[in-house]
Amino acid sequence: MASISKRTASAQSFVSDPLLQMPKITQKFKIGICQLKVTTEKNVNILNAHNLIQVAAEQGASLILLPEMWNCPYSTDMFPKFAEDFNDIDSAPSFLMLSEVASSLGVTIIGGSIPEKDAGQLYNTCTVFGPKGELKAKHRKIHLFDMGKPLPGEVQFKESDSISAGDKPTVVDTDFGCIGIGICHDIRFPELAMSYSARGAHLICYPGAFNMSTGAALWELEQRTRAVDNQLYVASCSPSRDSASSYIIWGHSTLVGPMGEIIATTGHEEAVLIADIDYAAIQLARESFPLKSQRRDDIYQFVDLLG
Repeated sequence: MASISKRTASAQSFVSDPLLQMPKITQKFKIGICQLKVTTEKNVNILNAHNLIQVAAEQGASLILLPEMWNCPYSTDMFPKFAEDFNDIDSAPSFLMLSEVASSLGVTIIGGSIPEKDAGQLYNTCTVFGPKGELKAKHRKIHLFDMGKPLPGEVQFKESDSISAGDKPTVVDTDFGCIGIGICHDIRFPELAMSYSARGAHLICYPGAFNMSTGAALWELEQRTRAVDNQLYVASCSPSRDSASSYIIWGHSTLVGPMGEIIATTGHEEAVLIADIDYAAIQLARESFPLKSQRRDDIYQFVDLLG
């Protein structure tokens, strides 16, 4: 397991944007992004996630992000076997571990995603836990990854064969500002990121598991585009790559700044990525390029139906 740390210079700007005036918000902090190795043993995955969260916290991270489907292999036939009912804590060891480790370390955890079972349905679900172990939010993946014609060399994948789609966007107020949550294919839809920006998000977190072809073509591009268009931070977290798997994952977990710049990134192996976030950079980007005031609402309008 590699441990990677990269720093970025703080933007020098007076933080006057109302977006950044939330009470008790931490303006500067370290994020820990845990690119986990996923096995076919659930207990091994839970222990590994716990250990890497601890590594991230020991390196100064106070906000920690996990990958999509970190407690099970990324395969539609595996999702039902590894799914947990969050209403029955005794049968939800992944959920319980995240709550307990958040509380014991005093950190906020964006819990990647795991398969959730509820009322006879399966969901691809991200949980967010605060530093007292409290569940602050739950995001069910809205846009399911159903491939049309597979790209050359790719296997057919249809997530909706086993997973139901969520129907609500998720923004959550934390000690580290307002955070929007998307899972993997959610990043392909700019409207969701726009709605999060309109709701005051400082950071959007995307746990994801792009494959080798979509990863090489789109993973970095989509993150940088969502960040620069909305002038906010974007963090992504992937599982590490297993070349023997039927679904080979791209990896390359990343933090992107509000000008679309890559602040820090990993390769494809298991790693803990530590990087600095400074919300003054958001203000600097918006002062330099005041896109909000330049929008032509007389010609087009964005309507958030659930806002």
